[in-house]
Amino acid sequence: MAEIRLPRVEQSQTKIRNVPIAVTPEGFWCCPSPVAFQKTLKAQNPLNKPKPSSPPPKFTVQKKQAPITERRPTHTQSRPGIVSDDQRDFGSDTPGHSAPVAAERAPRPKIENFPRKVAIEFGEPGTSDMKSGSSSLEIEDCEDVEIYVEIVGLMYCKEIKQRLIKQNVSRVLRILKVAELFGFNSCMQSCLEYLEAVPWVGEEEEKVVSSVLRLQGEGIGVPPVLKRVSSDISKPHKDTLPQIIDLVLKSNEERGRREMKSTVLKLLRENNGLPSYAGSTDICNETLYSSCKICLNSLLSLFRQAAEPGFADKPMNSKEPVVKQIPLEADNLLWLVEILADRQAAEEFALSWAGQLELASLHSKLPIVSRYHVSGITARLFVGIGRSELLPSKDTRQLLLQTWLEPLINDYSWLQNGCRSFDRKVVEEGIGRTILTLPLEEQQSILLSWLGSFLKAGDKCPNLQRAFEVWWRRTFIRPYSEAQGNIFQDSSTTSPIIDLKKHPHE
Repeated sequence: MAEIRLPRVEQSQTKIRNVPIAVTPEGFWCCPSPVAFQKTLKAQNPLNKPKPSSPPPKFTVQKKQAPITERRPTHTQSRPGIVSDDQRDFGSDTPGHSAPVAAERAPRPKIENFPRKVAIEFGEPGTSDMKSGSSSLEIEDCEDVEIYVEIVGLMYCKEIKQRLIKQNVSRVLRILKVAELFGFNSCMQSCLEYLEAVPWVGEEEEKVVSSVLRLQGEGIGVPPVLKRVSSDISKPHKDTLPQIIDLVLKSNEERGRREMKSTVLKLLRENNGLPSYAGSTDICNETLYSSCKICLNSLLSLFRQAAEPGFADKPMNSKEPVVKQIPLEADNLLWLVEILADRQAAEEFALSWAGQLELASLHSKLPIVSRYHVSGITARLFVGIGRSELLPSKDTRQLLLQTWLEPLINDYSWLQNGCRSFDRKVVEEGIGRTILTLPLEEQQSILLSWLGSFLKAGDKCPNLQRAFEVWWRRTFIRPYSEAQGNIFQDSSTTSPIIDLKKHPHE
């Protein structure tokens, strides 16, 4: 027989917990479900009448007002059922015994932070397996009473792992923590085997890893659990990342390629928070620029083929691969630029794109339906400059506008209707801000050229009116405002102060 007592040393020091204990042919164990335990108590007769059958005896944690001086009940040990303290008080021969209990429970002080003590008694001294002179054991500072009691029960189980199968990860981590305090190595090993086998969902991974790392110095088999989140290969991403990007860029399946581009972009954004000494930034940028170079060369080759005389007269099966590959390579480049801009590393690509003079000259020779995707790359660079995601030099910004603004204006209507991710307001704001970063004379040249196109094309041309207004004020208003301000400033510093006193007799 086993009985667990949770004594209260003082009113303000101990938190009382009821934990059901049972002795079965398989060993000593505690009820894993407090909810089921409460339901059992409610279903019982208030007078605690015995049931016809005689199941194995069960025992409860008893509440004590005084230190561990226990008066044993007069009923026999074979009496079945779980007896709560309230039921014992109700069945007592002393009238009015429950009144002090009700008075005591009235204040309900907060005792969450009080120290806990659990007393565990292992039956009669003659049958106890305790090797000291006492058959009971007290544990001070017991933070998790329920798990402490369960650990004692697991000490009497032959197959601990079987007991853990129906538990969840959170509870097994609690068991592992208490088992570590007890030095219960077989229980710790069973918990680790459980954690190695079950899936970790959501935040469970961080909790499992942090709990298991504490055991590395205990000589327990920890590595099988940690291998799920770490690798023995040094810097595996050095070869893995280029392989992933290459697979995505070479995919011809539209949906899979689009979804994986979105996923990889999201994951690389998470990597942006890694410290610089991790070395992942340099490796990633090298991989991205290497891929950009490959895509640029492929795009230029495709433009050369599509611009050849007589290409439009070729059979469809001959020219279709080229026509389909151009938007695919343009989309690949746009994705790479998006990643570089997020990593604030797109300045080098902006310089390279601004220098693609041959590609820009071939642009006008291709049908608009084949070429307009390329202008999306130019639009993304303007947006990045407008948002300060990349800071190319003045010469690079000027060359970029000189080379690619006119092709962008010519393709603008198709970009609005043919690209799902195209945001007209954002693009127009980016173009305008890029123009306004140049010297005033260059702003005037570009905006006057735009004005001629806008007056002819209307909505088919980007609307740069806000940039035009800023340039206008800089050109026609600001100089006179500054001059007038200088006049006022000069007059205030050079004019004498005349004090006129109006007195009739002076």
